[in-house]
Amino acid sequence: MIFEKNVDIPLKDGGLCRGNVYRPRQEGGSKEGGRFPVIMTYGPYGKDYSYAEFHVASYREIPDEQKSEHSAWETPHPEFWTSQGYTVLRVDERGIGSSPGFMDTMSDQTSSDFAECIEWAAEQPWSSGKIGLLGISYFGGSQWRVAARRPKGLACIIPWEGMTDYYRDRVRQGGILSNNFVKFWWDRQVVTMQYGNSQKAVRTWGPECLEGSLSDDELVALRNDQTIDNREHRYLDEPYHHSRAYNLADIQVPTLSVANLGGITLHLRGNVVGYLEAGTPNKWLWFISGRHDLPFYLPHYVALQKSFLDAWLKGEDDRGWLKGPNVDVPAVSLLIRKGNPGFNSNEAEATYVARPETSWPLQRTRYTRFYPQSKPVALALQPSEEETTVELQALGKSDPVQLAFTFDQETEIAGHPLASLVVSVEKREDGSAPKDVDLFITLRHFDAEGKEVFYTGTAGDPVPLCKGFLRASLRAIDETNPRHRDYLPHRNFESKDVSFLEPNQLYTLIVELWPTAVVVSPGGKIVFEIATGDTQGCGIFFHNDPSDRDESTFGGKNVFHLGGKHESWVQLPIV
Repeated sequence: MIFEKNVDIPLKDGGLCRGNVYRPRQEGGSKEGGRFPVIMTYGPYGKDYSYAEFHVASYREIPDEQKSEHSAWETPHPEFWTSQGYTVLRVDERGIGSSPGFMDTMSDQTSSDFAECIEWAAEQPWSSGKIGLLGISYFGGSQWRVAARRPKGLACIIPWEGMTDYYRDRVRQGGILSNNFVKFWWDRQVVTMQYGNSQKAVRTWGPECLEGSLSDDELVALRNDQTIDNREHRYLDEPYHHSRAYNLADIQVPTLSVANLGGITLHLRGNVVGYLEAGTPNKWLWFISGRHDLPFYLPHYVALQKSFLDAWLKGEDDRGWLKGPNVDVPAVSLLIRKGNPGFNSNEAEATYVARPETSWPLQRTRYTRFYPQSKPVALALQPSEEETTVELQALGKSDPVQLAFTFDQETEIAGHPLASLVVSVEKREDGSAPKDVDLFITLRHFDAEGKEVFYTGTAGDPVPLCKGFLRASLRAIDETNPRHRDYLPHRNFESKDVSFLEPNQLYTLIVELWPTAVVVSPGGKIVFEIATGDTQGCGIFFHNDPSDRDESTFGGKNVFHLGGKHESWVQLPIV
């Protein structure tokens, strides 16, 4: 291939981004190359930071044909894709790596710059004029935002495990600050790669900046810090979050949304909602499983990527993508997770079988409610006439409550679960009272032998079926919003929605749980877990910032009212 490093991409406001261009050679080895469709990424991890050093263990596990000195974390491998007749363009976003300027990740500036880089790439002599986007996580989430801007030349996107909603998916799930992962991500993967950081070369994070290093004070002045911004900006009607808002309906290019069922704390929700709300008629939803970093590079998934890109960028269609969904290619490929094969191994994931479906949610879904009962403590298909209460200490200081339902026949669950809980708070001994409640809901799967079935989480950790989150003061649902669905309630999360709790009053809280899919065998159980803080399966995605979950606001007893006239239930999408 022909490799051009640090190519300047001028921006309209006078700034610039820099990219690496990897181009196929023409037959005969001509150094001039030719015009080819472009696969592009734009992100914050430093385009020159070697995958082999960025994540040593992960790099060892990806297939050999996806490895070289040019491999980079979560991005397409240049040698492979140039051998398939594509130009690969990997760009550092402004303020990152080799691109100077102000760093403001996931902002309006980021999307605007990305759109300009796409339009620039479409006009280059090595480009056919058609641009496709392909990448994992950040390189997936950024695709939704830039596609909504409709840059000239963009022909298709494959957001692979890419969130769509900065607030709801990532930083304030259910209104609760998700702080721990963002801090880990920011401190270890992003701010380290800021343009001008003199430590990059010393620590082999990439070469020195072309214009030289900056002082610590200069670096701070040239960035917005997500760990600070997310803590300070609590509501979606603040300008900070306006700069990260866009309309999925504006996306008109063909879209293959790839959702990992194990990504229960970051990307999964976004991939599914992105599919539901993208404006293009040419959209597909593919469910996968496995660790966050590996499936993207496996041969059968690379073949899927290539088939989609070939169709929309080259007009070479071996599967029938160009005919649209549900002609030759089903709109949805659902992964059937059955049995207890273990987690964090390709062998375990290989036991799950993909099944074609025409829609999501599945049209034959039966939304079935299961109700808590106290004797015995379990779930039942009929409401209990007996009223009972369960008390938990706030802020995760009590063990969670677990209510199980045992299935007597094989049952498939696929879609969006929902929970309703009636909650109150009591006065403290000093006469004060908590004025808010944070709910953390988990669905767990146990096999007929009583063993919990764990699935592969983002980092290879064992995770349950799904989780859901809600801050009681942000419980208001906007049923007039066109995004609202009965199975997926819409909340605006605006400051005017805030309504704190009064002691000894009952409040009905509807909790959105993230989508899931599983087959429960006869004798297997689904456990409905209620907690006031993070529980097993959250990985590093903790919600434990003391300024967001403080004793004065939350500390004390949370009382859950079950049975009788109380609307407490969990609703499962039974297929």
